[in-house]
Amino acid sequence: MSFFNKLTLSALAILLGLSPAFAGEWDNLPAAKKTKAGLYLHTTDAYKFTTENKDKVLFLDVRTKEEVQFLGMATVVDANIPYMQNSDWFDWNEKGKNFKLVPNNEFGSEVARRLAAKGLGKNDPIILMCRSGDRSSQAANILTDLGYTKVYSVVEGYEGDMAKDGPNKGRRMVNGWKNDGLPWTYELDKNKMYGSAS
Repeated sequence: MSFFNKLTLSALAILLGLSPAFAGEWDNLPAAKKTKAGLYLHTTDAYKFTTENKDKVLFLDVRTKEEVQFLGMATVVDANIPYMQNSDWFDWNEKGKNFKLVPNNEFGSEVARRLAAKGLGKNDPIILMCRSGDRSSQAANILTDLGYTKVYSVVEGYEGDMAKDGPNKGRRMVNGWKNDGLPWTYELDKNKMYGSAS
């Protein structure tokens, strides 16, 4: 990204009330967390911006409905729209040692519907959060390709990254919405859930 583009993004972040990324803060992100637009937020910045600008931003949880059901959801999220969803509980992914996920074909249209319901459009900020920042970056790329101009990915996600050593090795205890002590709940609002709202 050119110096001019970085300067423009920093100015945009300041105007939106977000902490701009200086000195290449995001340059060392793993490839799976990088987006085409290069717009990222830490969990605390996403929380602050959303609470201060509730009517000016759409904050989406892009995890599966099952993840939200059993792990809870951030209280300030506008809606859950899975970017990927379980294909079949008998369809096993040997490489990932889990059940396969497939793209949600309604993702783009559901984002457009939720934006319109808030009176927002393609040039308004959208914040996406998944488990740990990988799926939200992929979902951000889809929206960027659809013409959305301010799509931010929460790089730590809801649960955070896995500890690489110590007593919590292999557990998502490093960072993330829950580990940062930000508000979340198991009590879900039907109107926020994908496929449940009227």
